[in-house]
Amino acid sequence: MPRIHVFKHPLRYHGRYKTGYLGVGRAAKTRAGGVDTLKVRDAGDVEQVVRAALASEQPLEIIGHGGKRLIGQPMATNALLDLSALNAVTAYEPNELIITVQAGAPLADVLSLIDSRNQQFAFEPVNTSQLLDTPDTGTIGGMIGAGLAGPRRIRAGGARDHLLGAHAVSGFGDSFKAGGRVVKNVTGYDLCKLLAGSWGTLAVMTEVTLKVMPRPESERTLMLRGLDDITANRAMTAALGSPFDVSGAAHVPNSVFRAGAGALADPLVGLGSPREAVTLLRLEGITASAVHRAAALAAVLAPFGTAEILPDAASAAVWSSIRDVQPFAADGSLGGWPVWRIVCPPAAGGALGELLARDTGGDVIYDWGGGLIWAALPPKPDAQSALLRQRVDAVGGHATLIRASEQVRHDVDVFHQQKPGLAALGERVRHSFDPKNILNRGRMARGSAT
Repeated sequence: MPRIHVFKHPLRYHGRYKTGYLGVGRAAKTRAGGVDTLKVRDAGDVEQVVRAALASEQPLEIIGHGGKRLIGQPMATNALLDLSALNAVTAYEPNELIITVQAGAPLADVLSLIDSRNQQFAFEPVNTSQLLDTPDTGTIGGMIGAGLAGPRRIRAGGARDHLLGAHAVSGFGDSFKAGGRVVKNVTGYDLCKLLAGSWGTLAVMTEVTLKVMPRPESERTLMLRGLDDITANRAMTAALGSPFDVSGAAHVPNSVFRAGAGALADPLVGLGSPREAVTLLRLEGITASAVHRAAALAAVLAPFGTAEILPDAASAAVWSSIRDVQPFAADGSLGGWPVWRIVCPPAAGGALGELLARDTGGDVIYDWGGGLIWAALPPKPDAQSALLRQRVDAVGGHATLIRASEQVRHDVDVFHQQKPGLAALGERVRHSFDPKNILNRGRMARGSAT
């Protein structure tokens, strides 16, 4: 089968600009609210903008469509590097299971394209638009930079595991290429993996190559009702330790069933009515296999209760809601509460979540078999950071503040502070990419924005 090439027409060139503190060459420049927006059209433009910023030691905030700008420490900058015009799918080879995409390509468009070939990103990228009350305009670059993986992370790995190669511009203003365009990459040190989850602080990605996977023919979700958090944690552990290839394991306590909980409260799928805790376990594959494994797993979990089975459409709706944390959506009853994303050892998840909910009066949702906890906590000036991080540190986990006001994000550490040795190593890596701290200065470290 021939390759599929998708090229979008570049945006109209708006002329050469030399105003302000940055001489940006061919990049189209606009100004609003005291902030310059530098709209680039290719990697050469990105190089020029970064070199101009480097020369004047002025920071740049990197954006696609800005869907994740509300995550991270507030940044001090008066220039935005806008990658939204880098929006082409440059090559798609369905038979080879790879796709090459420019960083500003809308994620929704790319997902639609690969879905038309019955393929998917197996790590299920999280859509934060409902959680943050932002337009659903995420980009491929934002997906990689944030590195937020959904429920299938426990089986398929994270975004970094599906990133095969990248073209990017470093903080020196130099273009570089890392990785390749084959699934088995033997090019040496896999430099591109560092870009996943770096939140734009290492380099400006201009193009990435990603692995895609066939979409399962069918899925079934087993649902156990009424388990407390610790018992549910044990049930998920038992399911994940079984030979039945579970691709999703989540638990939603009864406190989360509130108005505006999306598919989780939809009577069509039988959740939230009556309002009681549900434990969800997903199985995927060809229909015969999914049906057989669901029945076998139900028998294994019989000591925890009788499992109901949700078929394809209902199952997909539930896992979409879990992936995007819809019970904590900004337009729901908990929309005004700060939301934390906690990663911890799965065996400790149930006890940690139960403790946090009890001590703070907040709500939690468990994913990854207990290894990921989404926590919505009643508002306080520090988003209850001190208490939460004390509990998380005790089990060897880490927590990121995903949703909070700008003032709260200014006053507390959004990202978990690393141990001194690891922090020093991370700083050495960052300095090797961006010695003047030009790119997204201050986004990941409080107090470094100046």
